[in-house]
Amino acid sequence: MPYASREGYGPNKVAAEQALLSSGLPVTVVRPSKIHGEGARPAREWVFVKRVLDRRPAVLLAHGGRGVDHPSAAVNIAALVETVAARPGARILNCADPDAPTGREIARAVAAHLGHDWREVLLDDNADPALGNHPWDRPHPVVLDITAARELGWIPVGTYAETVPATVDWLAGIALRTPPGAVLPPGWDGEVGEFDYAREDAFLRDAAR
Repeated sequence: MPYASREGYGPNKVAAEQALLSSGLPVTVVRPSKIHGEGARPAREWVFVKRVLDRRPAVLLAHGGRGVDHPSAAVNIAALVETVAARPGARILNCADPDAPTGREIARAVAAHLGHDWREVLLDDNADPALGNHPWDRPHPVVLDITAARELGWIPVGTYAETVPATVDWLAGIALRTPPGAVLPPGWDGEVGEFDYAREDAFLRDAAR
C-alpha cells in the first residue's frame, strides 16, 4: 500500500506495537529516529560525504540549514537494547542521540571528519526547492523525548558528532572502492536527492555577480 497513505506506514507501525504490548509479554518497543551507522539504509550522510569526496568548494543548505530531524546512532540503539534486556518490561521508549543537530551542524561534522573545508551557502526559504536538499530538512524540528530511556538507566555511547565517524568512514571506503561514475547499491542513497552540481554551480555563479 502507498507509504504515505492513511493505511500505510504509520498506522501499520502503531498496530504492530499494540499487538506486541497486548501480548502479555515483557516486550519493549524501541522507537529510533533517523538511524545512522555502518550498514544503514538509507545512508543519509552520503548527501554530504559524496560532496566532500567530490571536493565541492561550497555546500548549499536549504532553509538556512536550520532543519532538525533527530538522528539515532546504531550504537546508541544497541546500548538501549542492552539496558532493556537487563530490565524486562512492557513499554515504549524513544531512542535518539543525546543531541539533535541541525542540517548545518551535520554537514560540518561530516566535512570536519574528512578534513574538508567548504563555504556554507545558507539558502533562504524562497530559494529554488531543487537546491540544498538534505534528509534532515524539516519545516518544524523533529526531536524525540528520551527522558524515559535515561530514567531506565540508558547511557548513550556518544553524541552525533562522536558517533557519526563510523558511518562516514564506511561510506568513504565504499566510494573509494567503487568505479568512477557508479552509484551506491539500491537503498543506500534514498532520501538524499540528486547531486545536480551543474544547477548548484549556476546558482553560485549568479550569486557572485
